[in-house]
Amino acid sequence: MSKRRRKALPKEPVRCEVETLSHDGRGIARAEGKTQFVDGALPGETVMAKMVGTRSRFDELRTLEVLEAAPDRQQPPCEFADLCGGCSLQHMSPDAQIRFKENTLREHFAHFGGIEPELWVEPMRSPDSLGYRRKARLGVRYVKARESVLVGFREKRNSFLTDIDQCIVLDPRIGERIIPLRELLHDLAAFNRIPQVEVACGDEAAAMVFRNMDDLVPEDREKLIRFGQAHDLHIYLQPKGPDTVHRIWPESSGHDAERLSYRMDEFDLTMQFHPMDFTQVNAGINRDMVHRAVEWLDVQPGERVLDLFCGLGNFTLPLARKGGQVVGVEGDGAMVVRGRENARLNNLDNVEFFGADLHGDFTGQSWAKEGFDKILIDPPRSGAEDICKYLTAFGASRIVYVSCNPATLARDAGVMARNGYRLVRAGVMDMFPHTTHVESIALFERDSH
Repeated sequence: MSKRRRKALPKEPVRCEVETLSHDGRGIARAEGKTQFVDGALPGETVMAKMVGTRSRFDELRTLEVLEAAPDRQQPPCEFADLCGGCSLQHMSPDAQIRFKENTLREHFAHFGGIEPELWVEPMRSPDSLGYRRKARLGVRYVKARESVLVGFREKRNSFLTDIDQCIVLDPRIGERIIPLRELLHDLAAFNRIPQVEVACGDEAAAMVFRNMDDLVPEDREKLIRFGQAHDLHIYLQPKGPDTVHRIWPESSGHDAERLSYRMDEFDLTMQFHPMDFTQVNAGINRDMVHRAVEWLDVQPGERVLDLFCGLGNFTLPLARKGGQVVGVEGDGAMVVRGRENARLNNLDNVEFFGADLHGDFTGQSWAKEGFDKILIDPPRSGAEDICKYLTAFGASRIVYVSCNPATLARDAGVMARNGYRLVRAGVMDMFPHTTHVESIALFERDSH
């Protein structure tokens, strides 16, 4: 039986009257009772757009020309913004981006949690909207027809790589080296066997991790080393899984040889991390976020504090500087090790790190039996619905929830409310300017009634 042929898309541009924005940043219009999702369009605008996809209930379009511009429209700072999928809101003013993220959080609280904070706090604005991104995965693809190598992010809504020669959102130590990186990869014998380059930046050094599908010939290895020397970059190879990542330049020496680092001067802390570790991408927002979390928890001497999904100790160690006893718990064993390393590096002896499965009831664990006065939780995008059911067992007076997904934060806030906690404060943090990612922070207090 032959496959049903897809209906050919109209070639003529379509006029769209944009009413509002979807949560993924696309303009929403209507035509003959059908929803239109329009990339690159803002509410209140009239645009001419090209049809790029169609379904029974909606069409997908891409803006070709803006006939009537909204006051919130700006010229994208990046010349590749219309095509590159790394950013989706560069055509929107910074103030409008923040309002969009606040509205997204408000709508999710109402829809998923049936709840609203007693106080909305001012948004946490990124000190730098360009050159802020310290971690990313760059795709690599050899294009035979052009006899060239592309390096960058995928195009919007397809699998092709965007043909870029710089990225102004990445840390300049990486974003300004796209062209020499492309030239390096094209010059390797393994030019078509390196599918991606992970990048990570600390305060003092930046690293590139090359995913090599085959063992490199000595000449390729030497070219990578020379590239690292010329551009002051640490160079790593990843021949197989994440545990095979190893540095080839500079040469390793000592247990911290493969570590980058960042400072948190407010707490007199140096945090070391491996390039493949999870760290926050925006150093400025991270400093402000940690300050706010510590301030909201208001840890007092003698109190016991729990940090769930603690990672390498980004919140755990600043909390430990405030006194009391802090327990960091993480599901990733490698990060537990990293947390302990950072505690030793910073001479902190009032903090412990434990590994545990954080998807079930862990209240019987040895580290949990004494209860906690304050709790911080920073879960992955899937949230912490199951965990929130057990937090009441600890008797904590305050809980700070740091979120990278407004839908799961709102859902979990509803669980917390049903289990005796008030949502006292909440607000968004612009961790990823020019994107639709909504990072937020919320404070819960135990209901005394």
